[in-house]
Amino acid sequence: MPVILSHVAEKIHGVEFRECKTFPDSRGSFTEVFRSEWPQDVHYGDQIQLNLSRSNKSAMRGLHFHHNQSDWWIPVSGTLQIALADLRTGSPTYMETQSLELRSSDSVCLLIPPGVAHGFLALEDICLIYAVNRYYDGADEQGVAWNDSDLAINWKIGDPVRSDRDRSNPTVRELQGQGLLPVFKG
Repeated sequence: MPVILSHVAEKIHGVEFRECKTFPDSRGSFTEVFRSEWPQDVHYGDQIQLNLSRSNKSAMRGLHFHHNQSDWWIPVSGTLQIALADLRTGSPTYMETQSLELRSSDSVCLLIPPGVAHGFLALEDICLIYAVNRYYDGADEQGVAWNDSDLAINWKIGDPVRSDRDRSNPTVRELQGQGLLPVFKG
């Protein structure tokens, strides 16, 4: 089983950074990024879809969150700045944020539970594989403004390349006023 990284502080309840076993040799390396025997209580074993995301340097994806879906991120190439924000009302870490760089060479995977907003900025061209425990459902996914002052995420680029959808994401306060924030499920 991969170990939780000691050098990465997990500030948000339910988010896990996992160091994966890597086996290097003269040809390169082999890394385990998933095993069905990993603890079921953290949604490793129920992934049903695998996706591949390629992003050019300076591209940003997110911030997005799901009410029912968990994500398992596996960086394949490049360096990305990830940002996480706990938007789950009732969570012990509600409105806590975390931002850090993740490199494919770190052999680290990231579990993001439902209700935690997540996004990334490609600091160089990147490739990210991510597994999800539910098929895509637009009704389950929401967005939140990447530059929301209530989240105060310190992005490394001031004007990233974003999709039309991400440019129009609401603030946390707007989501709260519309009753769209997720609820902590323990």
